[in-house]
Amino acid sequence: LLGAAVVIVGDMNEKRLAQARSFGCETVNVTKGDPKDQVEQLLGIPEVDCGVDAVGFEARGHGRDASHEAPATVLNSLMDLTAAGGSLGIPGLYVTGDPGGIDESAQRGSLSLSLGTGWAKSLSFTTGQCPVMKYNRQLMTAILHNRVQIAKAVNAKAIPLEEAARGYAEFDAGAATKFVLNPNGYVKA
Repeated sequence: LLGAAVVIVGDMNEKRLAQARSFGCETVNVTKGDPKDQVEQLLGIPEVDCGVDAVGFEARGHGRDASHEAPATVLNSLMDLTAAGGSLGIPGLYVTGDPGGIDESAQRGSLSLSLGTGWAKSLSFTTGQCPVMKYNRQLMTAILHNRVQIAKAVNAKAIPLEEAARGYAEFDAGAATKFVLNPNGYVKA
């Protein structure tokens, strides 16, 4: 994947972890304890060069806290896990307000971040929506030349528009599938 020696995917859902392993990723099940310990078992050291928070504000804790909402846990864990001088990509959604947040601060979109850790380690942060167009040509070329099997990697499944509600419900429930709406039947299975 774009030159990375090892890609480690962390998740709570065993089906999504199995999907990540199917195309060569190492995996960390965050329900099993501290991701840092699991990374050390994989790499021999408890740190990575860079990390990606693709979860956002709806994150849950890890280990025994995996069933509880913990909006800052992914960012704090990544800052702890990332080596000095490393970088964090944060395409995960963070909102300015969450009426269903776990406490008053979370409801205002204010999270308890260990920013001092990031500062002390000179970490670089890139946040916001993914700059899709920046990578579009490179990725499309790799797909067209069979260097990347993206549909397999994300377990893509085309569904008719009439099945959209079911697809969204399955995705919300944690399905290890990316549903592609196919209203006109152009995408063949």
